[in-house]
Amino acid sequence: MEAKMGRFFESVGNFFTGGDNIPWCDRDIIAGCERELADAATEQHRNDSLMRLSWALVHSRQTDDVNRGISMLEASLDNSGSPLQTREKLYLLAVGHYRNGEYSKSRQLVERCLEVQPDWRQAISLKKAIEDKIAKDGLIGIGIATTAVGLLVGGIAAAVARKK
Repeated sequence: MEAKMGRFFESVGNFFTGGDNIPWCDRDIIAGCERELADAATEQHRNDSLMRLSWALVHSRQTDDVNRGISMLEASLDNSGSPLQTREKLYLLAVGHYRNGEYSKSRQLVERCLEVQPDWRQAISLKKAIEDKIAKDGLIGIGIATTAVGLLVGGIAAAVARKK
């Protein structure tokens, strides 16, 4: 019984806080990735460093960093050497758009990831987080609309009652 209550309160808390399992990245990690990219000696090391920096940027709490990561990934998407690299970049793009609140774009990208590898748990988890966020936003929108209609009807009813 206690476990069920704990899960219930956790789900209610996640509903209001937007809880997901996608990690955040701090500014110092981004700075370290930028230094690593600047110090890269070979093309392979540069590509690896660029992917780590892109990962760090789209996982940042700063919108400017997320947008920068999205731009970097979009610019490098055509240069992906393998389906695995394409999948990784599509996933990171989906994370970036998710962080920016662009849920429909994020969902499209994560579905493209799942076309490359349908059983990829990270992408499946992100897709669930996106769908949960879309459902939550829909519920909040319905609640706001219902409240507005209720206030309007109440105001009309009060005006009619005063005229009588």
